[in-house]
Amino acid sequence: MLVQRLGAPSDFDPLLERIRDARIVMIGEATHGTHDYYRLREQLTRRLIAERGFSFVAVEGDWPDCERVHRSVTAAPNGLADPQAALERFERWPTWMWANAEVARFCRWLRAWNLEQPVQRRAGFHGLDVYSLWESMQAIFDYLGEEDPTSLEAAQEAYRCFEPYGRRVEEYGAASRFVSARCEEEVIKLLARTRERAALDGPDRFSAWQNAEVVAGAERYYRAMVAGGPESWNVRDIHMADTLDRLLDFHGPDARGVVWAHNTHVGDARATDMTAGGLVNIGQLARERHGADDVVLVGFGSYRGTVVAAPRWGSPAEAMVVPPARPGSVERRLHELMPERAVLVFGGPDQPGWVTDEHDHRAIGVVYDPTFESWGNYVPTRLGERYDAFVWCDDTTALHPLPALTTFGEMETYPAGV
Repeated sequence: MLVQRLGAPSDFDPLLERIRDARIVMIGEATHGTHDYYRLREQLTRRLIAERGFSFVAVEGDWPDCERVHRSVTAAPNGLADPQAALERFERWPTWMWANAEVARFCRWLRAWNLEQPVQRRAGFHGLDVYSLWESMQAIFDYLGEEDPTSLEAAQEAYRCFEPYGRRVEEYGAASRFVSARCEEEVIKLLARTRERAALDGPDRFSAWQNAEVVAGAERYYRAMVAGGPESWNVRDIHMADTLDRLLDFHGPDARGVVWAHNTHVGDARATDMTAGGLVNIGQLARERHGADDVVLVGFGSYRGTVVAAPRWGSPAEAMVVPPARPGSVERRLHELMPERAVLVFGGPDQPGWVTDEHDHRAIGVVYDPTFESWGNYVPTRLGERYDAFVWCDDTTALHPLPALTTFGEMETYPAGV
């Protein structure tokens, strides 16, 4: 194991050496609301794009919202001139995950960097998630209305199937146990038709295809969510892994991708108690599909600080105090052993027991109650198996949300809101 104190972007050199020619780098976070995680992740990602030729960033966000950001950062036709304006249009709660000053700073840098590159080398910004059923459906209507009016009827049939539930997708999930499989059938028809049309090259066709995949994934997700158990989590993470693979194919045989998501998605589930609960995640799936040499998983963690989160689902975000990590946890051990900021690169024969043995590892979602620290908010973890590297920040501060419209978000599964 190698430990490098972090002070400047150049201090990530040992991690870049570990990454070498890997095609996928997943960079996690222990919360969705910590300035330090976003800032350090930005520094590493800038280097991956500018020095190692990575082709895109794919985030734990909705495809239609991120498509607006992508068009802005790549200076695509009809793209907004300022990426922050695109981020401020994120509406689904929790908006602060991506509509924040830290992401805006990165996206403005990305646009400036892209403007100096030929169009075919510009790095993209994409969403991996599955929630945007209605927004993706509308995007399909918009595309087909302009490019393929003959296929519009198939999309309208799928829409009419969901229409009785308005935008209350949780009601569709509940009703799906008692009604026919018509919605599922219509979505499959829509997906097949859109995939056929998207076989031709072009970013607009690819985006339409991905929106159809989101509609299909969302239909499966909301049905599974009502049934309970691990299935809805797995539908979501498999969808994100499939989307990542489509992006790699779309960007070409030499494409390399950076993923930004919560540790609980990025860190290999097989090194936690998630496997015992029947759960998989994108870190595990990427290693299984692409091989360990082509995938580098990077986790984040901290001992104490402040974070932006919400006390209840759908409620306004607020800055909360994160108490010191509990005894016996990974974070408590790192607090005792590490500099204030450091990057740990795992590997080699002489890794200490706290890297190879199982210890609690803190995971804070968009819903957070600091009083639960004594019994919740931790995932049993073998750190050196879950990640290839780990970024440590002893004391952290809350990120800075942008003003944004907010709509009530759908329920997630495990842990609270990741």
